[in-house]
Amino acid sequence: MIRAALICLALPVSAQAAGFTPPQGCTTKMTVQSKQCRVSNYYTCGNDPAGTSWRVDSDQEGPFFATLTNAEGEWLESLDANGRRIMGERADPASISTLFAEGRDEYDFWLNHEQGTRTHVTGRDVLTGRAVTIDGQVLQQTKFAFTEMDETGRVLRHSHGNEFVSQDLGSFFAGPSEHDDGSGNALAVDGSPMSFAFPGEDGFEAGQPIFDCDAVIS
Repeated sequence: MIRAALICLALPVSAQAAGFTPPQGCTTKMTVQSKQCRVSNYYTCGNDPAGTSWRVDSDQEGPFFATLTNAEGEWLESLDANGRRIMGERADPASISTLFAEGRDEYDFWLNHEQGTRTHVTGRDVLTGRAVTIDGQVLQQTKFAFTEMDETGRVLRHSHGNEFVSQDLGSFFAGPSEHDDGSGNALAVDGSPMSFAFPGEDGFEAGQPIFDCDAVIS
């Protein structure tokens, strides 16, 4: 399903303007427009395990990232220009239920990369106690930090900052954060959600982002 969802990477921008269409046998459930020129479409597929959901992120040129999560908001698989990554060994799975029950959740797992390598991810999410309402959706703010290392323990990526989470929607949403590729050079980003659209609402299954975007010159 994931490669079918991203096959439209080869389509021109004008084709994307018509809107997002999920793969055959799948149903879109939510569209989120975010800062920094990104639109995300969430969909479920009848042949996938119960509780799982795909998210496809698109910019002005079309889809560039797709990921599969479960009902606990736990990452299971993703695909982008660098290839596919799938969940490997899990010492401590991520869990939205634990986060809301205890106010914090830690995770520890391995990623299996398409190229045959593995990386180790450890991190935590902590509720800050602050709630925000964005386009009618009440989201809880989190403080997060995670580190990704190769099999020798060399740090490949470290990220920290704030995100938003909804137990009802079963999803985390980006917020202001910093990302370090291991070189010590941190990149500040803020992909916070700006609007939510559900079936029958304006903006549902949008194929083009609308916030913080530059004009497209054809």
